[in-house]
Amino acid sequence: MTWHPDMPEEYKNQIVTGDARELAKQIPDESIDLIFTDPVYDRIEDYEWLAETAVRVLKDDRACLVWQQVSLIPQTCNAMMALSYRWCLVHYKPGRVKEKFGAAGFSKWEPLLWFDKGRLPRRRWMDVFQSMPFQSKFSMMLSHRWGKDPDAILVAIEKFTKDDWVIYDPFTGGGTVPAVCKILGRNYIAFEIDPDTAELARERVRNTQPPLFVMEPEQLEMI
Repeated sequence: MTWHPDMPEEYKNQIVTGDARELAKQIPDESIDLIFTDPVYDRIEDYEWLAETAVRVLKDDRACLVWQQVSLIPQTCNAMMALSYRWCLVHYKPGRVKEKFGAAGFSKWEPLLWFDKGRLPRRRWMDVFQSMPFQSKFSMMLSHRWGKDPDAILVAIEKFTKDDWVIYDPFTGGGTVPAVCKILGRNYIAFEIDPDTAELARERVRNTQPPLFVMEPEQLEMI
């Protein structure tokens, strides 16, 4: 893997503490292969900033994947008009009912919005991806109270990236994306504004050990 020659050394495969809006200014143009992140859902201005940044830092024909809640999908798509909206991927969670809106309802799925800079090749297509009915040992190993299901993130990263690509997570929180990148042998750049959260995420990644071989999604049920 050859990083962009102007990429700061302190960003390479690191979780950096600070405001992504400032830190991202040092990321070179067209140096990122995938943005995959989980912003605070009601901060629509973060999604707008993310799209504008993605136009600059993403290589051509690369994707930006962002988690969002269903009720805010229209506002998010409007905010991210700097990119091309491609699809709403469905992360289905069988056996893991998550209460929404108090007694008003329950949800077994969550949207992952797919935007492109250019157009990602069709061979990378995915529509519905599924967590295991019960957490695999892999998922339990990487689980964190702030994070999405690691086994689902693994499936998405494998679908959208190649071995030598660089993944950028500007709102990394508990560090699930960097931890999965370490498991898969992917390169990453991650930012987290809260110092305590950033240190916990770094510790989590330090304690994550890559396997001797890369696991296929269907193998996760067996471990």
